[in-house]
Amino acid sequence: MSFLRSFDISASGLTAQRVRMDIIAQNIANAETTRTENGMPYRRKMVTFQQRNEKEPFSKYLSESSRSLFNGGGVKVNGIREDMSPFKRIYNPGHPDADENGYVLMPNVDIMTEMVNMISATRSYEANVTAINSTKSMAMKALEIGK
Repeated sequence: MSFLRSFDISASGLTAQRVRMDIIAQNIANAETTRTENGMPYRRKMVTFQQRNEKEPFSKYLSESSRSLFNGGGVKVNGIREDMSPFKRIYNPGHPDADENGYVLMPNVDIMTEMVNMISATRSYEANVTAINSTKSMAMKALEIGK
């Protein structure tokens, strides 16, 4: 595996985690939105990832043993889907979106869960940055050896 491929894999992780952080921020921003365009409360969104498979270089097919060493090409966002868990119901008869019994449907967003997910995404992002920096450092050391 060349160091450029390492950069590509880490960059795909950076992109995927950025999308995840954007969706988490959107969830937090809409945690109190009781009415969207469709008239229902905001529904929490979640990002799903998938392994990215790229065309393998010809050199990979030359050695059977090298095929078992590495078979991934990074990660990609597979989709953004809505969390179908039920909405929260709170009693607030003075709210404009309250039903005839005084209950308001609130988004299914839990701020604590979103904050934990944000920390996880941030740590994953930092891990990919560290991998890029380590690869860069190894490449620079290899160039120094050649002097």
